Amino acid sequence: MTNGMLVDQNEYLEVGIHIGTKVKTPGMKRFIYKVRDDGLYLLDLPSIDKRLGIAARMLSRYNPEDIVITASRIYSIAAAAKFAEITGVKLMKGRVMPGVFTNPNRGDFVEPEIVLVSDNRNERQAVKEASKTNIPVMALCDTDNWIKDVDFIIPCNNKGRRSLSLIYFLLAREFMKEKGLIKSNDEFNYKVSDFEAKIEMKAK
Repeated sequence: MTNGMLVDQNEYLEVGIHIGTKVKTPGMKRFIYKVRDDGLYLLDLPSIDKRLGIAARMLSRYNPEDIVITASRIYSIAAAAKFAEITGVKLMKGRVMPGVFTNPNRGDFVEPEIVLVSDNRNERQAVKEASKTNIPVMALCDTDNWIKDVDFIIPCNNKGRRSLSLIYFLLAREFMKEKGLIKSNDEFNYKVSDFEAKIEMKAK
């Protein structure tokens, strides 16, 4: 840990965890540190770090089987899948179908106690479903994300492969520590690269 952060600040900078988009929504304004010359908004690193730690503590209060993570893009699916594998939480990848949290007659119906959303634009159905049944929603939010019905925001670059790898690596490590399953960072036998998608998405 460096300067009280979960990882060295340079590691955050290297993966671009703080690099947002050229769009700023009102709800994300408080997490923005500055705007670059090229128009990209930059998120505040201490806020990212602090909220990742809080998120891990919050998640650790639940049984893994009562936690659902949603992921809809290649990079987030790979990172979230590794998190789910390590922690035992339930992963819903791809499109979240209407009724999955609200209709007990569905074969895939689940009743989570908390939901972690990788991108609430792509996974807005999960947020909508959870809000209908008062399930707390935690979400990775970039500068362009609207935060309606999100109970806890983790400000971050939620689109980049390396950024998502580090986010889910840290959430998994801190979750395991909070659960008392490991005592220190050294006992976490995974690397950030283990959370990284092995496929490169081409820019459209």
